[in-house]
Amino acid sequence: MEDSLHYISQGPLVRFSFVRCSGNLLAHGLAKLALIQELDGEISLPNFPGLVAIAHNDILRSEASEMGEMVEVSSNPTPLRMGAAVPLSPGESPLLYSTAQNTQTPSASPMNETTVSMEEPLEEVSQLTKLAPQEAWLPITESRNGNAFFSAFHTLSSGLSYQALLLPLAFPVLGWTWGILCLALAFVWQMYTLWLLIELHEYVPGVRYSRYLQLAIATFGAKRGKLLALFPTMYLSGGTCVGLVTFGGGAMRLFFQIARVANPLTTVEYLLVFTCCAFLLAQLPNLNSLAGVSLIGAISGVGYCTLIWVVSVSKDRPMDVAYHPLKAKSEMPEICNFLNAFGIVALAFRGHNVVLEIQGTMPSNAKHPSRVPMWRGVRFAYLLIAMCLFPLATAGYGAYGNLIPTNGGLLGALMKYHEHGTSRFSLGLISLLVVISCLSSYQIYSIPFCDNMEFKYIMAKNRPCPRWLRSAFRALFGGIAFFIAVALPILVRLAGLIGAIAMPVTFAYPCFMWIVIKKPKKYSTMWYLNWGLGCLGMVMSFLLVVAAIWSLVQTGVQPHFFNPHSPVTAGKEKKE
Repeated sequence: MEDSLHYISQGPLVRFSFVRCSGNLLAHGLAKLALIQELDGEISLPNFPGLVAIAHNDILRSEASEMGEMVEVSSNPTPLRMGAAVPLSPGESPLLYSTAQNTQTPSASPMNETTVSMEEPLEEVSQLTKLAPQEAWLPITESRNGNAFFSAFHTLSSGLSYQALLLPLAFPVLGWTWGILCLALAFVWQMYTLWLLIELHEYVPGVRYSRYLQLAIATFGAKRGKLLALFPTMYLSGGTCVGLVTFGGGAMRLFFQIARVANPLTTVEYLLVFTCCAFLLAQLPNLNSLAGVSLIGAISGVGYCTLIWVVSVSKDRPMDVAYHPLKAKSEMPEICNFLNAFGIVALAFRGHNVVLEIQGTMPSNAKHPSRVPMWRGVRFAYLLIAMCLFPLATAGYGAYGNLIPTNGGLLGALMKYHEHGTSRFSLGLISLLVVISCLSSYQIYSIPFCDNMEFKYIMAKNRPCPRWLRSAFRALFGGIAFFIAVALPILVRLAGLIGAIAMPVTFAYPCFMWIVIKKPKKYSTMWYLNWGLGCLGMVMSFLLVVAAIWSLVQTGVQPHFFNPHSPVTAGKEKKE
């Protein structure tokens, strides 16, 4: 019997490994004095009859892993030699379980006093997490040398996007008091849900959920997890990239107009040039390798946000500027306008769908969990984001009042009212920084899509994705984003509607995940807080969807198929 034990003593710790069953490696790690042996394809725990391990035959292949990174699961567990099998629901980790019966070690065992319930946290664990081979081949988890600085760069680059320029559009409806109050409330709310996601990234010791969809499936189950999170997360990645192509291409066109380049390109050609530049940057192999790009993008984002509001405040106000809240003629339009204004504020906060991916690039162990540097980087990044968003909203509304154009937001207002009174260098620098920021954000938001395509290839072929195929996947994604931006410019008008549908990803789902996973004490503060915020987020999402549909019906929608117009230069484009 002793010859069949597989362990390496490490002082009070013993390395264990879930052995191969039907050719599949299940898990690795360290546990307190737990000895695992292989008996004809089954797993038992000698000297620990009360502790049960669940072994599975096959890998459950799906669009996103049902489990964390080191777990492969199947619906049919292999019978165990010792102990009773514990039923395993989709998304539940097949680690070690403690049964109610027969939990004492035989008296003759030298380990009589060391039986540990695996339902409790493993506090004395060294390096617990070990990547499955497939995870080391994917662009999100290929590199694990991230740190708090990388976290700050990626978070700032993804969280500060062109939607921030639309914030002053909410103030003519909300007014000063409600506008600032809603902005502060949304900021605190999304910071709290960010903290929840960071804490839930590795809620099972040794199992990391490095994709939002993985965590949703582990929490709500395979079917409900995909139903709730698949479309919103994919839209927040793919839809954001389409918007970045449209806005970044328009800013590129604006830059060359300011530079007075002879024979300028058409809008479609500028969108194509932007997409090609994004594709070239996408050749970097993984998310950690984009840290330098994210740093440049973060500096550019902070730079153009600061320049826009500073230049706007330093110039004279346009004539006929007004600050009184806009009143509708009837009650229903007024309610819908208020909801749409709050939606503009809420949708300005982005990045929750990629925060787990960013955290997945960091090393993690019991002494140095990844949540510590991740939260440190996120706090620094959102301090800078707050220093950009609040001045943009308040100073932008103070400079232009009710005259802010719906196309382009503050950048459109700057070009409309101060184009001739501002130096070409300042305007050119602002537009160039917008282009750089959009290129950087595109890389962060495109990673989940490219990771998913490579995941399907790896699961089918069981080998790393060749470099040429990885480039082909990223070119395919860029081509799809470019085609949608050109063929369906109507999506810009539908962004509010689709964004309202995806709003629970930021404001509601993390609260429900915490309740399901952490199971806070009933009627405790955390129980009330998460139930309240989660339900409020779902209700707000529903109301915003209704308000967006009502607005589209009232104003009408013109498709303009294959006739894109830059939101930055709308109204001043030459007929092409």
